[in-house]
Amino acid sequence: MFSGIVERKGIIKSLDLKEKWGRIAIDPRKPWDHPVEIGESIAISGICLTVTDVVDGALHFDVLRETFERTTLGYKQPGQFINMERSLRWGQEMGGHIVVGHVDGVATVENIREVGRDWSFEFSCSDELFDGVVYKGSVGIDGVSLTVAELTKKTFSVHIIPFTYEQTTFGELKKGTLVNLEIDLLGKYARRLLERGRVPGEVTWDSLRETGLI
Repeated sequence: MFSGIVERKGIIKSLDLKEKWGRIAIDPRKPWDHPVEIGESIAISGICLTVTDVVDGALHFDVLRETFERTTLGYKQPGQFINMERSLRWGQEMGGHIVVGHVDGVATVENIREVGRDWSFEFSCSDELFDGVVYKGSVGIDGVSLTVAELTKKTFSVHIIPFTYEQTTFGELKKGTLVNLEIDLLGKYARRLLERGRVPGEVTWDSLRETGLI
């Protein structure tokens, strides 16, 4: 589990996609407070991946072909920056919102504009994803925990402060860029219950188990 608070803006050292799987190596560019261990989970621009090797400071990850196809990894190139967050440890502060690292799909940057000292980023996505976006609700964009500031019939916007703009990959985004999108986990539970025909008075632990979500 993650909080959506990016810890590193790493750089892709190598990326290789074969017929059914791939591999990616990322340099975090500065040491961690405690060494990264093989088998550890790290969110790579919002995608939960497992460290399979550490070579000269670069972290290596094996990636399923489906992950390359369903996220933005398939569009990345060596030399590009990527957001990194280590999984939460017991007792750590939850600074953003619950992020599980299971990307729901991709969104497209439709517009970027400066708003005083800040920036407004407008995104579009598929109707299925858009149904899970709620005004003032939380979303994970490339692994960054953000709040939906504006919501139209076709797009949603978030506001980025200068610190986030500089410390994450938001500073590299342009109109037309694809980003990873994770809908808020609590929203997914509520949506699933509605799809199953549940009403608030019927929600019990047994009914939640029947949905397959817990």
